[in-house]
Amino acid sequence: MSEQETNLRALKVPEQGTPELTTTKDHLAAAIEQLKSGHGPIAIDAERASGFRYSSRAYLIQIYRRGGGLHLIDPIQFHQSPLIGQLNEVIRGEETIIHASTQDLPCLRDWGIDPKELFDTELGARIAGCPRVGLGHLVESLLQISLAKEHSAVDWSIRPLEQEWLDYAALDVALLIDLRDKVAELLEAQGKLKWAMQDFAAILKSPPPQKRKEPWRRTSGMHEIKSRYQLAIIRQLWQVRDEIAASIDLAPGRLLSDAVIIALAKSNVKSKDELMKLSEAKARIRSEIQKSYIETWLETLLAAQSLTQEQWPELRSRSDSLPPVKIWKAKFPIAYAHISHAKAKLNEIALELNLPLENLIGPELVRKICFDQASEQIHKMSEALLTRVETLLRLNGAREWQIEKCAKAIAESLTESEPLATPAAEAESESEALG
Repeated sequence: MSEQETNLRALKVPEQGTPELTTTKDHLAAAIEQLKSGHGPIAIDAERASGFRYSSRAYLIQIYRRGGGLHLIDPIQFHQSPLIGQLNEVIRGEETIIHASTQDLPCLRDWGIDPKELFDTELGARIAGCPRVGLGHLVESLLQISLAKEHSAVDWSIRPLEQEWLDYAALDVALLIDLRDKVAELLEAQGKLKWAMQDFAAILKSPPPQKRKEPWRRTSGMHEIKSRYQLAIIRQLWQVRDEIAASIDLAPGRLLSDAVIIALAKSNVKSKDELMKLSEAKARIRSEIQKSYIETWLETLLAAQSLTQEQWPELRSRSDSLPPVKIWKAKFPIAYAHISHAKAKLNEIALELNLPLENLIGPELVRKICFDQASEQIHKMSEALLTRVETLLRLNGAREWQIEKCAKAIAESLTESEPLATPAAEAESESEALG
């Protein structure tokens, strides 16, 4: 055990105690008034039932403000209540602190909480160069407090909530303001606070992620599938499972696992008995709700088996996204030259600034510029080229600090027509990937 670990102060409940769960309108109205009387930023956290429920809704919302109290709110009890709007007005008037905000913002907004100013302690710690940015690790390294995390994967949709779960949830938000101050100190000392604030603002402005055109293609185990016929079976089973899971608000994998879908696609099952003899089915169809849909999976399977070839999906999806970089060297050599130089230059900048490369600049954005600009051979660096790259970065959502640090390196990379020499081990890996 390290000296730091022995000096940690262990907390199992917040120092001010765990408040009673807010479940009534009077209780929520009182919490709002108390938050109004507080001062400074407001810390928020949310607990979802990921892996248990189909929806990503919040099943618990935790809020803390200095002088305004610590509050645990059961959002299920306040669907479309006018009090949510009043709470939102309080929150929008102050900086909101969230750890890993991109995970919690969708469910908070769905309930009615839409922050106007954000401080993300997880992202801020990344930009500050902290080696580990999980909440527990940051609280230990920056506040010298250890938190119990044994309840992080529980089913928060269960009612009533266990007291130990509420203690855990209250701790998650009770220390966020202190943590925010420590992260801000690190950023300020490194001259990065303005960068982080630009990134936080960009998160609030970001549109919701676009839905995938063919989400069924992400079924785990797809690498085992070799034919369009098998893909047709996977597609049908995935879509029927998704419809049922959404209707009963159950995580799809708890209704029918991906492993069983893949096994069915590779089988020639024609009856319920044959289906249940599959080793994957015997191992993974166990609960009563899973067993109740066996006939549905069989009917879906038989219907998919009867589809004509014209109805089968293509082996590869038609995508507007860039081709994978692993084929650029052979098929798009100029683009590959661009990306090899850009990656090297940007890595140097990231090391110099002590932050992860993906936080210096979005990798997909760099790939897009390197690929799109490969149609025109550029022989030398110029102000016009630099201005073009700056414009492309800005149009694609890069922050001003990222443009300032990265534009020149990317522009210089676009003048290269030969890739950097590849280390032998990496070259062998690329050869296998291309083979």
